[in-house]
Amino acid sequence: MGLVQRRRGTGLERLVWGAAAGAAALCALWAAPAWAQPQVPPVPVPRLQIGLQPAQSPQDVAASLQVLLLLTILSLAPSILVLMTSFTRIVVVLGFVRTSLGTQQLPPNQVLVGLALFLTFFVMAPTWQAINTQALQPYLAGRITTDQALHNAEQPLREFMFRQTREKDLGLFIQMAKLKPPRDKQDVPTYVLVPAFVISELKTAFQIGFMIFIPFIVIDMIVASTLMSMGMLMLPPVMISLPFKILLFVLADGWYMVVKSVVTSFH
Repeated sequence: MGLVQRRRGTGLERLVWGAAAGAAALCALWAAPAWAQPQVPPVPVPRLQIGLQPAQSPQDVAASLQVLLLLTILSLAPSILVLMTSFTRIVVVLGFVRTSLGTQQLPPNQVLVGLALFLTFFVMAPTWQAINTQALQPYLAGRITTDQALHNAEQPLREFMFRQTREKDLGLFIQMAKLKPPRDKQDVPTYVLVPAFVISELKTAFQIGFMIFIPFIVIDMIVASTLMSMGMLMLPPVMISLPFKILLFVLADGWYMVVKSVVTSFH
């Protein structure tokens, strides 16, 4: 018995000393000097600082105002695209097409707006090319200043708006602005030209929309009269006339005719 207990004690002692040696080894590893490990360079993190500081020279003030002006123009870019291009007339006409068909949300708004945007790019392509040639490229090449670039970019847009603006609408805003009668186009300020151009575009779009409505109204009247003569007063005429309007629109190649009429109305 004594021999067995002695062996057990020896095995237990070995286990305790092994655990102590392992713990000491782990402590030695953790306590190793820093020079034994490779140094990892810190990752550079950029610092963003926003604040107000006093200007040191007039050039600093001018640069700040230019940045502010650029941010303002970027925030107003959607309004400029809508109100100073052909987008207004095109999107209103496409909206009239959907309403006259009675398809409610077909085509969806995303499709109509996307089609209107690409048609706007197509119609305004000569104007964009003139702006690129007269203003953007000389400015990027450093041949003209920022003010000259803005002035040169404004001229093609003004020419486009003048061609589409009615004299009656232009005269209305000149009168309300209490300006002297202009001798030529250069005397008309842009803030007077833009609203006159917008109401002229809306009037033209409504005229085109009225012409689009006429054949579909005739179909609605025929279907309503037929249902009344047959005594089907409880049957909605819109439900019956919708397939006939879609059929007429498809047979007449309606999208071709609408897009052609809208685009050619700018020339």
